[in-house]
Amino acid sequence: MKVDVIDLSSNKISQIDLSENVFATTVRSDIMARVVKWQLAKLRSGNHKVKTRAEVKHTTRKPYKQKGTGRARQGMLSVSQMRGGGVVFGPVVRDHSHKLPKKVRILGLKSAISAKMKAGKLIVINNLSLEQGKTALLRQKLDALGLKSALFIDNKENSVNFAMACSNLVHIDVLPQIGLNVYDILKHDSLVCTEQSVKELTERLNG
Repeated sequence: MKVDVIDLSSNKISQIDLSENVFATTVRSDIMARVVKWQLAKLRSGNHKVKTRAEVKHTTRKPYKQKGTGRARQGMLSVSQMRGGGVVFGPVVRDHSHKLPKKVRILGLKSAISAKMKAGKLIVINNLSLEQGKTALLRQKLDALGLKSALFIDNKENSVNFAMACSNLVHIDVLPQIGLNVYDILKHDSLVCTEQSVKELTERLNG
C-alpha cells in the first residue's frame, strides 16, 4: 500500500510502502474501547476513602437508655444513621488497574491506526526537524498542512525543537514511537508519523 511522504511545508518528497497488517486491518471499535478502558483504569489514583464505623472517633457508650424515651433504640453514636457516624460500603483506597492480554492491546493499536488510515487522517512525513523551537514557526507549518488537532510520532532525539515548539499549542502533541497508544490516537483528529517511526512501528507490531 503506497502512501505519499511529505515534509513540514506540505511538499511531496517520495512514497513509502505501508504494511496492510498494521495500517489496513479490520477496525474493531469494541477492542479499541477495551484498550482505552484499560488505559484509563491504570491512570486512576484510587485514593478515594471514607471512614467506616470502626474508624470514626466516637464514644462507645450508649447514647440514651433503651426504653422510655419514645425514640428509636440506639447502641452507639458511630452507626451510619447518626450524624458523624461511619459510612456503610463507602469507597476505599484500591488499585483500579486490571490485566489485558498483549494480543488484545496490539490489536487495539492496529485498529486505531487503521481507523485513521481509513478516514484519510494518517500522514507520513519525512522528519520533524525544526531549525528553532519556536511556536510561531511551527504554527505556520501546521496551517500549511491543515492540522489543528494532531498527534506526531517520532523519536525524542530527532524532534527536540519540534517538541519544544508544540508545547504551547493546544491539541498538538508529540510522542516517541514506543509510547504510541490507542487513547492518544483517538483523542486527536490526525495521526502524523515520520518515515523512521513507520518502519519501527511496523517491526514492533508485526514481530
